[in-house]
Amino acid sequence: MALLDVRDLRTHFHTEDGIVRAVDGVSFSVEKGKTLAIVGESGSGKSVTCLTIMGLNSGRRIDISGEAIFDGVDLLAIPKDELRRYRGQRISMIFQDPMTSLNPVHTIGRQLREAVQLHADVTKAQANARAVEMLKAVRIPRAETRLDDYPHQFSGGMRQRVMIAMALINNPDLLIADEPTTALDVTTQAQILKLMNELQRDFGSAIILITHDLGVVAETADDVLVMYAAQPAERGGYEDIFYRPHHPYTWGLLRSLPHLATIGEDLKPIPGAPPSLLNPPAGCRFHPRCPYVMDICTTVVPEFALVPGSGDHRAACHLDEETKQREAATILTETLADSA
Repeated sequence: MALLDVRDLRTHFHTEDGIVRAVDGVSFSVEKGKTLAIVGESGSGKSVTCLTIMGLNSGRRIDISGEAIFDGVDLLAIPKDELRRYRGQRISMIFQDPMTSLNPVHTIGRQLREAVQLHADVTKAQANARAVEMLKAVRIPRAETRLDDYPHQFSGGMRQRVMIAMALINNPDLLIADEPTTALDVTTQAQILKLMNELQRDFGSAIILITHDLGVVAETADDVLVMYAAQPAERGGYEDIFYRPHHPYTWGLLRSLPHLATIGEDLKPIPGAPPSLLNPPAGCRFHPRCPYVMDICTTVVPEFALVPGSGDHRAACHLDEETKQREAATILTETLADSA
């Protein structure tokens, strides 16, 4: 049974220019102990999806519909006070830039203790001991002495480790990580991803990983949701997306990755740019950039349908199955040639 089951989620913002359909019919689920990666270009609706689930889009002119069933409770339907009890205790979030997420005028220790004391009836000494325990868990040296340091005294990678410690300090069932490695160098990125995998194994949390980096997905994800222009383009297990992709947008993302076999050659980006969500294209939203576009793509929205012979692999594309399988096989061949 899924820990979180999101059904037909829609988040529309009312602006002076019109309605921005930032999330427009997204469904997915994630099980305890598993990692779901949500991928797509900037502006595809990845972050807004998770902010909506967390109840962090309040205070705006916004319409939200659909369901986000967490352990039997619809997070979109409960009062804000009740949602706050879930947020930080059973559901935590790591944001992209730890320097703007941590309070610069409070010590690391104070911020970690506060995360504990907001959700548990513990003394300051007990909260302090828990803070030290979590700093050690995320591999911060001299944890006891670093509690009195301020965020600016930590490197970027160390600040991200503090954010992970803060997110996991109450042993949440679900951890949402929004581009947790984007601002880090490659070595530190690898360390953070390894750390998240180890902590997931130790704590058993489910993880939703928001990213635009398929390399990160390859190292961490069990399931993948590919989003384009606020809608799901493809969803499936890790092997479905990397070895049997069924959507032209997914093919473009995979082909745009740099390969060892193509060193010295130009990268192969997806032509064009994502559409405005104020006025998205009719039919398939990817059709203005799709090299396989047909007449039907410009007028008819494709069904987000099951891939024949799969478990729960779905894609929204009008192309015939033979073409999809041929392109998937071609990409797989290119990937194998690169690793040979």
